[in-house]
Amino acid sequence: MTKIAVLVGSLRKESFSRKIAENVMELFPDPFETEIIPIGDLPLYNQDFDDDGNPPHQWTTFREKIKEFDAVLFVTPEYNRSVPGVLKNAIDIGSRPKVDSVWNDKPAAIISNSPRNLSGFGANHHLRQSLVFFNMPIVQQPEAYLANVATLLDDNGKINNNDTVQFLQSVVDAFVDLITTFKANERN
Repeated sequence: MTKIAVLVGSLRKESFSRKIAENVMELFPDPFETEIIPIGDLPLYNQDFDDDGNPPHQWTTFREKIKEFDAVLFVTPEYNRSVPGVLKNAIDIGSRPKVDSVWNDKPAAIISNSPRNLSGFGANHHLRQSLVFFNMPIVQQPEAYLANVATLLDDNGKINNNDTVQFLQSVVDAFVDLITTFKANERN
């Protein structure tokens, strides 16, 4: 069993990112298991709590939860040409203390989206910068930017066209290949 944590960069009740994540989660083959990890209740990161040895219990729970997973899928909207603050906060919390970063050596994939034509390019690449720093191998191709995301979903939150489903399947397939290769290299 390979476990994939899914982090959604939007807290909105009708989040496009969450709907995309739920659709993508269905595309993973057995024995891959996916789970959305909530990030909305994480207090803002403040290093003083770690330095004092008294991090909030939400941080500790989040860090321990992420450690259980083999890989991470990030599905995020773009806010102001970057990632939403809630996602950046979760990334910062998981990265500390630096010697025990929960992100180290976890393969990752990024799917960014936007209700406009630019499709989340800025969010995707800002997130990549952080993940490289954390030593996370990242799916390079295909790059996953979804423009006009509202038009891609039907009233039930399902992707409404086969071309988008096939594209997202190619992203999942590349991610599965990356995870499988990474795990095989770890054993050698």
